[in-house]
Amino acid sequence: MAYNPENPLIIQSDRTVLADVHSPLYDASREGLARFADLVKSPEHMHTYRITPLSLWNAAASGMTAAEMRECLQLYCRYDAPESLLREIDDYVGRYGRVRLTAEDGQLRLVADDPYLLLEIAHQAAIKPLLLEQHADYLAVEPAQRGRIKQELLVLGFPPADLAGYVQGQGLEIKLRSMTADGKPLALRPYQLEAIAAFYAGGAATGGSGVIVLPCGAGKTMVGMGVMAAVGAETLILTTNIIAVRQWLTELRDKTELGPALLGEYTGERKDIRSVTVTTYQILTWRRKESEGFPHLELFGAKNWGLIIYDEVHLLPAEVFRVTADLQARRRLGLTATLIREDGRAEDVFSLIGPKKYDAPWKDLEEQAWIATAHCHEVCVPLPELLRLDYALAGQREQYHLSADNPLKDDVVADLIQRHPGERILVIGQYLDQLRRLASFLTAPLITGATVTEERARLYAAFRSGEIKVLVVSKVANFAIDLPEAGVAIQVSGTFGSRQEEAQRLGRILRPKADGRLVHFYTIVTRGTRDQEFAFNRQLFLAEQGYRYTIEDGGDDAR
Repeated sequence: MAYNPENPLIIQSDRTVLADVHSPLYDASREGLARFADLVKSPEHMHTYRITPLSLWNAAASGMTAAEMRECLQLYCRYDAPESLLREIDDYVGRYGRVRLTAEDGQLRLVADDPYLLLEIAHQAAIKPLLLEQHADYLAVEPAQRGRIKQELLVLGFPPADLAGYVQGQGLEIKLRSMTADGKPLALRPYQLEAIAAFYAGGAATGGSGVIVLPCGAGKTMVGMGVMAAVGAETLILTTNIIAVRQWLTELRDKTELGPALLGEYTGERKDIRSVTVTTYQILTWRRKESEGFPHLELFGAKNWGLIIYDEVHLLPAEVFRVTADLQARRRLGLTATLIREDGRAEDVFSLIGPKKYDAPWKDLEEQAWIATAHCHEVCVPLPELLRLDYALAGQREQYHLSADNPLKDDVVADLIQRHPGERILVIGQYLDQLRRLASFLTAPLITGATVTEERARLYAAFRSGEIKVLVVSKVANFAIDLPEAGVAIQVSGTFGSRQEEAQRLGRILRPKADGRLVHFYTIVTRGTRDQEFAFNRQLFLAEQGYRYTIEDGGDDAR
């Protein structure tokens, strides 16, 4: 067995890969490995990746070959890569596209070069109801079941290449401006152009559905508008809240030549359906009673959309997944900073929105100065003596609440604010009582889900202008909030172990600063408690992107 002690990867036959972070080749190996393997855990010395069928299929759909995956493993392995794993990579990557959905003679057909594979598929109990006819060289599929058959084929282990094409939708000329409204030059960045090209594929049937993964602050909205210009059709945009809807509309007015009469807001406050309509997941999934339907889902059929954009696609609600299964003839673009879904429905994103088409690593964009360089810090405080009995007797959920809402964090927040005079600082948390206490303690304004839209907009504007330097925010600020001036984020509590939330919160400060200064992301955790355990899980995502935390002590054990 060959042995190269300088190499970072220890590759195991159970599809796990251990990566030695102290190896001088670790960064280079991570760049290749992260394209086709998922990070599982990342303690100080050895990170663990897992190669899964879905990770391989996403990589294959983005154009990575089995040979490139094997080359990465063999180039950086400390011991010989297990032959069984290399064969599995060949097998799983080879399964992607063995069956293909095509449109021929007015039919939606499932075709394959292997007639026995078609026969096997046709006899699957879950697939039979989705078929119209069975032939020796193809299966005729009920057109309305295009999404569902892709889901079932993924479960079967043969994710299809969808080559059936798309309806063009109602045409709409969408041009990007060369200058913004305030006179600044406007041009797509190289990686944004690459992402648009990877998605659209020149209008071919191989393009037009899939997910683009870019860090917060890297201009996903610009990519969305670039795709709109390439498609040239009426567009429905789904996003997370009213503030995000209005930010999209502001960006569309500022950076495209679309006039006001073509732009519509469809929210709880307005119901304008125009050639480009922006709405929220919340309004689409609203219903009067649980026993009733979702009246606003009719928006999907209200116009002849040529493109549907799912902003923050990792948050897509189950009800919208179900509608999306019926929209496979429309081009679909998912935008996100992370494909991690806490509900485990990444397979549905792959099947119904499309595979990952483009992924720009955070650290690469940081090195190129497209996003700010971030320093991440974990500040540990003790659990106060007066809470230890309550903590010992509490259930696990209440233990997390007690430790996350540790009052010793308040002084640490104030100290951290003093470290960064003149910076605009976000204090972010999960628990409203904690946030109200901090807002009062810091004499800072607070934004929660109960803050009316107009007041949120006013406070965000005051923060952008510098009138407000410190803003306390709940999880409503996790998503699609444009605060480019923010240079420091202090996280006091989170949604248990949500890795996607960690990514979004870091993203609030990643817009590059005019003077090139560093940005700082602090997480304050209670040492030796559930709070610290969940914080560790949230940090996994950032470790995958190449960020490392410096750990320091805060608070006073005697208090």
